[in-house]
Amino acid sequence: MSKRVSLVHGHPAARSRASRLARTHSYSVFYAMVLPAFAVLFAFSYIPLFGIIVAFKDYNYRDGIWGSPWSGMKNFQFLFRSGKLGLLINNTLLYNIIFIIMGMVFAVLLAILVSEVRSKWFKKIAQSATFLPNFMSWVIISTIFYNMVHPRLGVINTLMKALGEAPVDVYTKTGIWYWLLPVLRIWKTAGFGSIIYFAAIMGIDQECYESAKLDGANVFQEIWHITLPMLKPTIVIVTLLNLGGILRGDFDMFYQIIGNNGLLFKSTDIIDTYVFRTLMRTNDIGMSSAAGFFQSLFCFVFILIVNLLVKRIEPDYALF
Repeated sequence: MSKRVSLVHGHPAARSRASRLARTHSYSVFYAMVLPAFAVLFAFSYIPLFGIIVAFKDYNYRDGIWGSPWSGMKNFQFLFRSGKLGLLINNTLLYNIIFIIMGMVFAVLLAILVSEVRSKWFKKIAQSATFLPNFMSWVIISTIFYNMVHPRLGVINTLMKALGEAPVDVYTKTGIWYWLLPVLRIWKTAGFGSIIYFAAIMGIDQECYESAKLDGANVFQEIWHITLPMLKPTIVIVTLLNLGGILRGDFDMFYQIIGNNGLLFKSTDIIDTYVFRTLMRTNDIGMSSAAGFFQSLFCFVFILIVNLLVKRIEPDYALF
C-alpha cells in the first residue's frame, strides 16, 4: 500500500501539480498586490459590458435597461441614414492614423535624443518639460490655443499685424486643421509616449554600443544600426495597441478645441463628437450606445486583422 502511494506521488503529473501549487503559494503576496487592480478592471471594464443590450433596445428611464422594449437594429440605422457616416469614418480614421504614426515617430525621436544627452541635470529638465503638457487638460490647452490664434486679440495675429501682414482666422479655414490638430496632439502626448521607448533604450546592452565604437561607428550609425532595430519590437507592439482604438476619436480634444463650430465640421467632425451632439439634441441613449458598439466592433475586427498580418510576417511581434 505504501509503495502504491509513493508511486502516485511520484507520478510526473502529480509532481508538476505540486510544483505549480508551491510556486503559486510563494507568489501569493504579489497576487494579493495586483488583486485591487484586477477588481477595478473587472468593475469598470467587464461589468459595464452588460450595457451593450441598450444598443438593441428602445430605452426609457421608466422601464430601465431590462424592462425597455427591444428595437432590433433600429438604433444602428441613424448612422447609416444620416448621410454623414462616410465623412465621419474618413475623418476618424485619418486623424487616428496621423496621430499614431506621427506620435510614434516623435516619441521615438524624443526618447533617442534624451538618451543621448550626457548631462543628468539637462536630461531631467528636458524630460520634465516634455512630460508637462500631458498633465494639462484639453480645456486648458484649448484656452491657451484660443488666446494665441484669436483673429483680433490673439498673440500670433497681433504679431502679424505689427509686421504688416493680414491676420488669419483659423476658425473659418477647414484645411488648416489637418495640420493644427496633429501638432497639438503631438505636443501634448509625445513626451509621455516616449517613456516606454526610453525605458526600452535603457534596457539595451551597452556592450553593443561599445563594440560599435571600437569598429569606428559614430552616434548616428549607432542609432541606425543598434537603437532602432532594438526598438522595433516595442514600436510594433505599441502601434498594435494603439490600432485597437482606430475608430475612436479623442473626444476631449476635438470637442474642446473645435466645439460646435459648424464651419469646421467637414474637416474635424468625428464619430464621437457627432454622436454627442445628436445625443444632446435627441436624448436617445440607445442610439449613442449603438454607435459605441459599432466603434468597438470595428476596432476589434481591425486589430484581429492587423495582428494576423503581423503574425504571418513576424510571429514574435504579434500580440497573441
